[in-house]
Order: sequence, then C-alpha cells, then structure tokens
Amino acid sequence: MGQGEAFVTIMFFITFFGSIFGVAYFYYTTRNRERLALIEKNADASIFKVEPVNVFKKFSIKLGMLFMGVGLGVLVGNILTVATRLEEEVAYLSMIFLFAGAGLVSSYFFARKIKD
Repeated sequence: MGQGEAFVTIMFFITFFGSIFGVAYFYYTTRNRERLALIEKNADASIFKVEPVNVFKKFSIKLGMLFMGVGLGVLVGNILTVATRLEEEVAYLSMIFLFAGAGLVSSYFFARKIKD
C-alpha cells in the first residue's frame, strides 16, 4: 500500500465518521432548541413522547414484510430465470427490488390499518 492510498483511506474514515458525528450533533442540538422553544411558550411538549412498544411493533411489521418480499422476489426471480431467457442477474435483482418495495408499501397500509 503506497503513501497515497493510505492517505485516501485515512481521509475516507475521517470524513465518514465526521459526517456521522455532524449529523448526530445537528439532530440533538436542533431537538434541544425545539424543546426549549416549547418550554418558553408554555406549550405542551407531549408531542415528543413516543410509545416504544408501538414503534417496535410497526418496525417489526415493516421488517417482516420487507423480508417476506425479498424472499418472494428471490423465488420469482428463480422462476423467471428457469422459465424465460431473461438473464439471471436481471431477473433476481428486478424481482427482489419489486417485491421488497411491494412489501414496504403493504406494511405501510397494514400499520395504518392497525393504527385506526
């Protein structure tokens, strides 16, 4: 590994972790300012409270339906590869993304139905 490659690698990691730190810092300082502004105006700060059980339930539904969509995409991609002349990479990737997206959309409607 040459000196130029080492410099690029080091700069990549510094930039990557610096970006993560910057986003987290910006998020927490902005959130703190919003809460302080609400306290100054004597407004109700209950909008910031989130039920952790409800969030976990929605996340698990979304994750489960995403994985079901990916699995179904792999299965349909395999069927398309065997049954047609479609290239293997195209069949697998297109079906995985198509069914994963369908799983996420259906999880949105399912979570909205549970909420109501």
